[in-house]
Amino acid sequence: MDFNLENPLTNSHELHFDTTPSLFLIESDHMPSKSYLKTLKEIDFDVSFRREAISSVLRVSCNFDPSLPYLAVNYLDRFLSSQGIPQSKPWVFKLLAGACVSLAAKMKEAEFCVTDIQGDGGFVFDPQTIQKMEVLILGALNWRMRSITPFSFISFFISLFKPKDPPLRQALKARACEIIFKAQNDINLLEFRPSLTAASALLHACHELFPMQFLCFRKAISICSYVNKENLLQCYNAMQETAMDGYKSQFDMVSSSDTPVNVLDRHFSSSESENTNGTVVMIPSNGSNKTWPEKDIKRRKISALCNNQTVQLSAFSDATTTMLM
Repeated sequence: MDFNLENPLTNSHELHFDTTPSLFLIESDHMPSKSYLKTLKEIDFDVSFRREAISSVLRVSCNFDPSLPYLAVNYLDRFLSSQGIPQSKPWVFKLLAGACVSLAAKMKEAEFCVTDIQGDGGFVFDPQTIQKMEVLILGALNWRMRSITPFSFISFFISLFKPKDPPLRQALKARACEIIFKAQNDINLLEFRPSLTAASALLHACHELFPMQFLCFRKAISICSYVNKENLLQCYNAMQETAMDGYKSQFDMVSSSDTPVNVLDRHFSSSESENTNGTVVMIPSNGSNKTWPEKDIKRRKISALCNNQTVQLSAFSDATTTMLM
C-alpha cells in the first residue's frame, strides 16, 4: 500500500489516534535544521537554488497527485539542510529534484520513469546517475522516508472542531490543505513544527469559512497539551500572507447571506457558549505586536499583522562531482 502523508507511521489510510503522541514526539526529526533556515534568509543564492529546485520538482511531477511533489520537496529541504547547498553547479538542482521526485514516487507507489525528468532544462541524466543521487539522499535522511508533515496532524486537529457534520469538516480540511501546499514555498514557515503548520492552516481556514466557530476551535487547539500557544500564534501570523492568497474565491463562495454555509454557521453560533469581551492576546514578536482576531469576526479578509551544523558546501560539491565521474 502506498505511503499516506496523513498516516506516516502506519500502512493504513484510516486514522489511528494511538499513534498521535508518537507523531508529536518525533516530528522534529523530519524538519530542516535551524541553520538551513538562517542560510536561506541570509544568502540570495541559496534561496534561488531552492526556488529553482522546487520549480523543477513541480515540472517533472505535474501529472501526479499534489502530495507527491510535496513529499519530494520535504526530502529536498531535509537533504540540503544536512549536506548544504552546492555552489557553481547549475545542473545539480535538476539532478537533486529528479532524484527526490523518484524517491517520492516509489514511496507513493506511483508509476514514474526516469525518462520523465529527461530534458528538463536541457540536462539528461542516465538511470544510474539518478540512482546514485537517490542513495546520497537516503543516507543524508537516515532512511527516514516516511516523512511527518503537517498533513499528519490534520485529522487530529479537525477532531477538535465542534461541528461534526462531514461536509463542513471536509470543507475545512480542503481549504487547510490548500494553504499547507502553498506554505511549503515560504521559507519563513520552515522553522515551525509540522503540527503548528497544520493547526495554523486549519485556524485560517476556519476563520475564512466558519468565523463564528473560530474562537471555540482556537481555544480547543490552544489547550491541547501538544501545542505551545506562543509558537502557535507566531506560526499563525507568519502564515498570514500565504493564507490570504486564494482567500477571495473562498470569500465570494460564502459571503452571500443565504448560502447553506451561512445558515449552518448561524445555527452553530447560536449555541456557542463562549463570550468575548473584545480583548486581545498580544505577544511581542520582532518588535511588533501580534494579535489573535477576537472581536467582530466576519467573513472578510484578515488585515495583515504586523552554519556550523551543516557540511561544508565545497565538500558536497566535490563529492557530487566525484560521484558522477
